[in-house]
This record gives sequence, structure tokens and C-alpha cells, in this order.
Amino acid sequence: MSASFEIFWTEEAERNFGSLKSDKGLEKRYKAVAKALKLLAQNPRHPSLQTHEFTSLHGPKGEKVFEAYAEQGTPAAYRVFWYYGPLKAQITIIAITRHP
Repeated sequence: MSASFEIFWTEEAERNFGSLKSDKGLEKRYKAVAKALKLLAQNPRHPSLQTHEFTSLHGPKGEKVFEAYAEQGTPAAYRVFWYYGPLKAQITIIAITRHP
């Protein structure tokens, strides 16, 4: 049985997601990110997300930051960066960006 998580957004993450949503040329990528966010809320360890710790970033209170895959095998594939919190059963999305 997997837990459900409430999703919170930083302003940057909201801007990232809004930019994807408003660009018709990125519709396929927007849908992939939206699906990844849904999976993240249901189960941050879902196998298709390939979630792993991203050690070069930390949350505002030193939280471990994780990277989840929205796309795979695609040039400049999108990733979702997040951490657990601020409270139990909550996740904060930090950024949604293309993989370099």
C-alpha cells in the first residue's frame, strides 16, 4: 500500500510548470511532467520516476533533495526536483527543468 502526499510548490516550480503548460510546442513534455507529478503524489518511489537523491541541492532547512524523471531516453528530458516536507505526508516541488 502506498501513501499519498500533498504537493506544495515553490514559486520557481510554479513558473516552470506554467511555462510548460502555456507552450503548445511543449504539450507532450507538459503531459509527461503532469503524469510524473501525479505518480509522485501517489508514490515518490514509483519505479518509472527513477527517484534518487540529488546531492548538490538541499531544501531551505537542509532537507535532502530528490530528482524524479518525467521523461527518459529523450534529449533534454524533463526532471522534477523535490523534497519531503514541510510536514509529514507532504512534498515540495522545487523546480521542473530540462536535464542538461
